Amino acid sequence: MSVTELFSNIQGFLSADQDVREDIRKVVQVLEQTAREILTVLQSVHQPTGFKDSNYHHILEYLFECLRMKESSFYQPFSCRFHEHWRFVLQRVTFLAAFVVYLETETLVTREEVAKILGIEVDREKGFHLDIEDYLSGVLTLASELSRLAVNSVTAGDYGRPLRISNFINELDSGFRLLNLKNDPLRKRYDGLKYDVKKIEEVVYDLSIRGLAKEPESGATTEK
Repeated sequence: MSVTELFSNIQGFLSADQDVREDIRKVVQVLEQTAREILTVLQSVHQPTGFKDSNYHHILEYLFECLRMKESSFYQPFSCRFHEHWRFVLQRVTFLAAFVVYLETETLVTREEVAKILGIEVDREKGFHLDIEDYLSGVLTLASELSRLAVNSVTAGDYGRPLRISNFINELDSGFRLLNLKNDPLRKRYDGLKYDVKKIEEVVYDLSIRGLAKEPESGATTEK
C-alpha cells in the first residue's frame, strides 16, 4: 500500500468518525432539551406552595418515557469511546432521576434503579451503560439541589424537611468518605459536598435557636 492510499484510508475513517460524532451531537441536544423540561417541572418544589400541579407524577412519567425513547435511538450503535459527548447529559438525567426518587421516598436511588429508569444497562458488557462515575456525579448534584431545598423549605414554613435533608446529606457525606476518589473532576465535585453540608447545618442551627427544629410526630405524613 502506498503512502497516498494509506492516508486516503485514514481520511475515510476520520470522515466516518466525524459523522458519528455529529449524529451524537444532534441526539444529545434533544436529550438536553427533555432534561430541561423535566427540571422545569421539578423546580416547582422550591416554591412556597410546592408542586402546584397534582398531576406532576404523570408529567414526569411522560417526560422520562420520552427520554428513554430518544436515548434508544442512539445508545446501541455508538461505541463507549464517544462517552465524552454524552457524559454531561447522562450525569444530568441521573441527577433528575435521583431527585424524583428522593422527593417521593426520601431515599438515595441506586445505580441499578437509575439505569432502569433511563432504560440503559449497568454492565459495560451488555451495551450502553451508566458508568459509576456518572452516577456519583449525578448524586453530588442532588446534594447541591437538596441544600437549596432545605433553605426554601424554611421559607415555605416546612421546618421538618431541612432536618430530614440534613440526616440524608450527612449519610451521603459519610458514604463518599469511604471512597478513594482518583478521578479529578469527580474529586472536585466531591469537595463541593462539604459546602452543601455546611449550608444545611446552618439552616438546622438557625431552626434550633428559634425553637423550630422538631422531629415530625410519629405517623405524621409529609407532603412531597
